[in-house]
Amino acid sequence: MIEDVCLKIGEEKKAKVFRNYEVEEGLINLKLKGSIVVVGDIHGDLKSLIYILKDSKFLEEVETKKDSLILFLGDYGDRGIYSPEVYYIIFRLKITYPENVILLRGNHEGPADLLAIPHDLPYHLKRKFKDDWEKIYEKFLKFFDKLPHTAILESKYLFLHGGIPSKAETIQDLAYAAKYHPAKRLLEEILWSDPEEDIEGVYPSPRGAGKVFGEDVTRRFLEKINVKTLIRGHEPCYEGVKVNHQGKILTVFSRKGEPYFNPYAAYLKINSSDQALDGYQLRNIATIF
Repeated sequence: MIEDVCLKIGEEKKAKVFRNYEVEEGLINLKLKGSIVVVGDIHGDLKSLIYILKDSKFLEEVETKKDSLILFLGDYGDRGIYSPEVYYIIFRLKITYPENVILLRGNHEGPADLLAIPHDLPYHLKRKFKDDWEKIYEKFLKFFDKLPHTAILESKYLFLHGGIPSKAETIQDLAYAAKYHPAKRLLEEILWSDPEEDIEGVYPSPRGAGKVFGEDVTRRFLEKINVKTLIRGHEPCYEGVKVNHQGKILTVFSRKGEPYFNPYAAYLKINSSDQALDGYQLRNIATIF
């Protein structure tokens, strides 16, 4: 199944134009059509993933509304005992509804020089698949490298896992960040960086990769690419969502419990044709569970 998903994503990069989006290397340009369900970090939380799929009614709507989308912000496995099962579901979704499911890359799907620690997916694969785990894990690494890392809904929203790449100047810098890596650290910041209040510019991140970046970085880049709000994952949130930089950023975190001990998780459902909302307005329409 992993090979089928890799093949499907590879075909998308070659074909480039689809009903609901266009593909430019690692960037997905979304078309202004139907609803978008936005899912943050899952980290092996099978219960939350199943809840989101049912509560959002994505599976019902996609059968009749071919322009419905579900967009994952990355970090599907690690930190949760059901990581293999979560991957199975997202693989099955992508194979069944290839033009309605967007899988973005998180820092836990990073390249070999940027793998998150602890990275316990191999342990969970070994527990489930015994002696076959190494061959399966090699396929996962190839899958990680196939994933796109950013999506844009024109003039409205930028979607990625971590943060603004501080030296990016154009949309093409986003699209080709993986191609430039590691000579340029754009991909690292997309996957690893976090917004910080009360600073200007960027500072080294306590995570050991990426940066912490101030509102000036966010404002400058969103203006350059003509987007209102950044929607990202990566950070645990007590209420499942968090607003930064005076509403320019919304963080969505979709798993709960250990090891983060957040009592709530969240997902977001937006209508792509509606007026663009800022982070405060998006927080108000997020589903917290």
